[in-house]
Amino acid sequence: MPVYLKVLRNEYFDSVTLMSVAAKVKEETGAELVVMLMATAMNKTMLVERGFDSTELRAASANDCVIGVTTKVPSPSIVAQLENALKGGGKQERKGQGISPATISSALRQFDANLVVISTPGEYAAREAELALRQGLNVMIFSDNVSVPEEVRLKALAKEKGLLLMGPDCGTAIINGVGLGFANRVRAGNIGLVAASGTGLQEVSVLIHRLGGGISQAIGVGGRDLSGDVGGLMMLAGIRALAEDAATLVVVLLSKPPAREVQGAILEALVGVEKPVVVCFLDGEPVDNPEARWHFVATLEGAAKVALGLAGARAQGEGVDNSLFAALAREEGRKLMPTQRFIRGLYCGGTLCAEALMLSRARVQPVFSNVAKRDNEKLLNPLVSSGHCFIDLGDDIFTQGRPHPMIDPSIRLERILQEASDPEVAVLILDFVLGYGSHADPVGVTLPTLHIAREIAAQSGRHLAVVGYVCGTDLDKQGYDAQCKKLESAGVLTATSTAQAAELACKIVAGGV
Repeated sequence: MPVYLKVLRNEYFDSVTLMSVAAKVKEETGAELVVMLMATAMNKTMLVERGFDSTELRAASANDCVIGVTTKVPSPSIVAQLENALKGGGKQERKGQGISPATISSALRQFDANLVVISTPGEYAAREAELALRQGLNVMIFSDNVSVPEEVRLKALAKEKGLLLMGPDCGTAIINGVGLGFANRVRAGNIGLVAASGTGLQEVSVLIHRLGGGISQAIGVGGRDLSGDVGGLMMLAGIRALAEDAATLVVVLLSKPPAREVQGAILEALVGVEKPVVVCFLDGEPVDNPEARWHFVATLEGAAKVALGLAGARAQGEGVDNSLFAALAREEGRKLMPTQRFIRGLYCGGTLCAEALMLSRARVQPVFSNVAKRDNEKLLNPLVSSGHCFIDLGDDIFTQGRPHPMIDPSIRLERILQEASDPEVAVLILDFVLGYGSHADPVGVTLPTLHIAREIAAQSGRHLAVVGYVCGTDLDKQGYDAQCKKLESAGVLTATSTAQAAELACKIVAGGV
C-alpha cells in the first residue's frame, strides 16, 4: 500500500485545524488513512506504530507538523493537496486582523482580550495556560493529555486570581454569545450553564433553543473537574460567576456523578445562590433536596425543560405524540426476526452515550458500554459489541491518531457495517452533532453506509431499524431541519432528544411496549 510522509519544519497548526483538514481531504480523495499531527514524542511513537517511516520522523521536533497518508492506489499529489489546504485554512483564519501573533504576550499587545483558547499538544498546554493565567486571562484548554496534578495546580492558580480555567479537554463553551470548540449556535437568553460534560452542554443548550429559550453563558469545566482530586474548583467558580451575572436568571449544572465530597461542596455553595438552580448529575445517587429553588432532574432533556419553565419561557414545538411514538416502535418491532434482540448505540457524544445507557438499563438487559461506571456494565473490548451496547466512539481507543467522529465519521461508518453483520442486532441508535467544528453534513455522509448496512441485513432476511437524533439548531451551519429531513427520507426514525432516541429503541426491541 502506498505510504506518504512529509515533515513541515517549524509549522504549527492547532489540533482542530489539523483534524478538520485531514477529514476533508480524506473524504475528497478516498485515502485509506490521513494523519496530521504536531511531531511530539507521543505522536511520533503513534505514527511509527501505524507503519510510517521512523527514520524520517526521528529528526522531527515538536515544532514541526507531520503529514502522513496511506492509500490503496498511488496518489503522489495528495501530500501537496493537504499542505495547500492547511496553509489556505491558516490564511482564512487570519482574515480581518491580518496578523498572527506567535505568543500569548504578543497577542495581548495587539488584542484587547480577556480569554485565550489553548489547543496545543497536551504536554505543552499546561505551560501556555499558566502563562495566560499569570497575565490575567481566563483560559479554555481544548487540549487533552494534561495530567491531573497539572490541572489541580492550574485551577488553584485560576481560583487565586479570580479567573476561569475551563478544561483541560474542554470541548464546548459559549461565552458572551461566542461558541468555543464544538459549540452550537443558540439564541441569547437568561439561562446559564456550568457543565463538566461537552455534549451534555450541547444537548441542553440546543434543547433550550429549540424550545424557545436562550443561553446567557455556558461554561465548560472539563470532565475531571468534579473528581475528588480536582474538587470541583471550576464548577464552584462557574456557580459564583453565574450567581453574580445580571443576565442569568436560572443556573443549570450538568455532570456525570461527582465524587461524594465534591457533591457536598457544590450543594453547600448553592446555599448562597439566590437564583433557581437545576442540577442534572447523570446516573447519580438521589439527593435530599432541602431548598425549594433547587431542582434535581435525571435527564438532559429534563434539565432543559425545567430551566425553561423557571426562566419564564413557554415551551414551543418539539411536542411528541406518544401514541404515534409507540405505533412506530410496534411497526419496526414486527419487522424483526426472532434472533434480533439487541440495541447498538454508536455515539459521537460521550455524555449522550452515558445518558442512553442510564435510561436503557431499566428497560433492557444486559447493557454494556465503554463509558459505564458500574463494573458489571463495562465493555471489556470496545471494538467488539455485546448485548445491548452503547459505545462512545470519541473514546481515545478509537481516536488515537484519527479525527474525532464529530469531525470525520469514518470510525462510525466502519462500525455500522460491523453491527449490521451481527444477526442479533435489531436497532442502531446514531447521534448527529451539529455546530462549529463538526462535519459539514454528518447525516449526508452517513446515509450511503446505512443503505449498505440495510442491504447486508436484508441478504439474511433481516430488517435493521435505525433511530437517529440530531443535536443541533436551525442556526447551525449544517441546518437542523435539513439534517432531520435527510434522516426521515432515508426511513430513519428521528427523535427530538437523545433520551427519546433511547426510549424509542427500547420500545422497538420490546415490541412497542
